[in-house]
Amino acid sequence: MSTQNAYASERKSKPADDEKAIDMVDRRILSALSKNGRLTVAELAEQVGLSSSPCWTRMKRLEARGAITGYAAIINAKEIGIPEVFFIEITLDHHDGDSLERFGMLLADMQEVLEAHLVTGDYDYLVKVAVTSSEHYERFLRNTLYRVKGIRHTRSTFALRTLKHTVSVDPLMVART
Repeated sequence: MSTQNAYASERKSKPADDEKAIDMVDRRILSALSKNGRLTVAELAEQVGLSSSPCWTRMKRLEARGAITGYAAIINAKEIGIPEVFFIEITLDHHDGDSLERFGMLLADMQEVLEAHLVTGDYDYLVKVAVTSSEHYERFLRNTLYRVKGIRHTRSTFALRTLKHTVSVDPLMVART
């Protein structure tokens, strides 16, 4: 899913109260798909203990309500020549709704930005950036990020290595709490 689509889905309306709640079978479906989005309906149904038809119906309902937002290949960035990850803490000059909305949309359009979060604390945004080299990162800063009006301060941190990388939450976590 592209960053722009993720940004837009944040503003998507929630399901109506009368929609069926997500139960444990739905959570097992979500968990299985989060580990392998290429499962056939028959394979998924077998894993969660359903026949194919009810499994397919539940999948379509989960997609329609927005619990499943898409299916994607997970790319090994190092393998394709994009080995460097930086985190940028960004503080803006203004914090009104229009400024935050505009800045969020600009971040969503930046190719190097993998994730952008509006946060609480000493800075306003935490942004994850993937680049080919430190030179590429400098170009990104000078030619893209620093050209955005309204940035008061940034601080960068270079990731030495990734210790954990998960692309989806564990839907069964709720059942364990």
